[in-house]
Amino acid sequence: MLGNRVGLQDRLFYAFDLEDRVPNDHLLRRLDAVLDLAWLRAELAPFYSHTGRPSVDPELMIRMLLVGYCYSIRSERRLCQEVELNLAYRWFCRLGLEDAVPDHSTFSVNRHGRFRDSDILRSVFENVVRRCVEAGLVGGEGFAVDASVIEADASRFVRVEGSEIDWTDEQQARRPIREYLEALDGEPSPINPRQKPKALSPTDPSAAWTTRGRNKVMFGYSLNYLIDMENAVIVDVEATPTRISREVEATETMIERTSRTFDLKPGRIAGDVAYGTGKMLGWLREHRIEPHIPVWDKGRRDDGTLSRGDFAFDKDRDVYVCPEGKTLRTTGTVHDGKTLLYRSSKRDCDPCPLKPRCCPRAPSRKIPRDINEAARDHARSLNGSEAYNQSARDRKKIERLFGEAKRNLAMTRLRLRGPNGARDEFLLTATVQNLRRLIKHTSRSPPAPAIA
Repeated sequence: MLGNRVGLQDRLFYAFDLEDRVPNDHLLRRLDAVLDLAWLRAELAPFYSHTGRPSVDPELMIRMLLVGYCYSIRSERRLCQEVELNLAYRWFCRLGLEDAVPDHSTFSVNRHGRFRDSDILRSVFENVVRRCVEAGLVGGEGFAVDASVIEADASRFVRVEGSEIDWTDEQQARRPIREYLEALDGEPSPINPRQKPKALSPTDPSAAWTTRGRNKVMFGYSLNYLIDMENAVIVDVEATPTRISREVEATETMIERTSRTFDLKPGRIAGDVAYGTGKMLGWLREHRIEPHIPVWDKGRRDDGTLSRGDFAFDKDRDVYVCPEGKTLRTTGTVHDGKTLLYRSSKRDCDPCPLKPRCCPRAPSRKIPRDINEAARDHARSLNGSEAYNQSARDRKKIERLFGEAKRNLAMTRLRLRGPNGARDEFLLTATVQNLRRLIKHTSRSPPAPAIA
């Protein structure tokens, strides 16, 4: 039998409570149980005037941003529309049915103003990390580091070839360009002084022209994560232009900041071969961190001639010894700030029967040695050990975090421009990912008591 239409909406008054409309197992209810933002207003108070009209509650805006990044709503205009209509979003943001939702322009004003001046998004991220530490999710023994390329909000079809642009006054007034020009005189520079970029974006010049992203070529930023390998908690995050040298430098920054902020110093760190440079390995050795990282080695030759590995290094005499027993010595001059050159004598090389296989196009043999070669040798000695192999397996957790960020949280292309915009988006993404792990941990049932 055909039923009657229901829901005529003819009642004037309704008994309604948002608390009753959000299920106990709803993601936002579980997230609210582990989120603590009671400290936020006090930290932001110095950045507000004591006179004038009351501002929008900063905790409300942070909660709205967390909702947006939790549900892949990164458009602030759309986020405001969704919070207006969604009861669970209203409940999480502490809004009643009749409370007004902030205008989307309010986010822009605060993001580019007091939120960045106070670095509040990093404070929120670090607060969540502390809660993960308190919950026992962070072991602090083994870290992993890696970077993933995120497309910048800059068209790859609109670019200027080379590293120089004659900026107009109108362009220099735009925030991403102004930040880029100011950063050129600072440290670190947004471009590599030893290798100028092949192209610049006129809308976001700090983004790097790269072939490593999802497109053949594009402008991008690198999402750098430092994670604790025990439960894949992100202990630090950094935004850099997509250049391998900047990603490696970011590792030092993240490790030092993690040690300073949380008093966490790992005993070992895992990474791919991009982090196996002499400078990086030397830094890790200096800080007594075991590098479970493949060594970046370009010393092996594939043209049939003798490689550097065919020469034995005598540490006590500081010389290389060739297969014929002759020595190669160095003057001690450091080239390019990182390399010593060991040279043989022409008198030894001329009558040598191995000369056609050793230095066929040169009068004598020359071997470069990194000033951090001892650290490289130490890293090689760890390769293949049980601890190294375990770190190699655990390091895959960081890849899953990148996959989660891109697939589930739609972090495939940035919406904000400039390094500060990338940093804001990466911090919010990492905060949401850590909150999800904290939720999962706190919702586990306690272990059953042992039966006597």
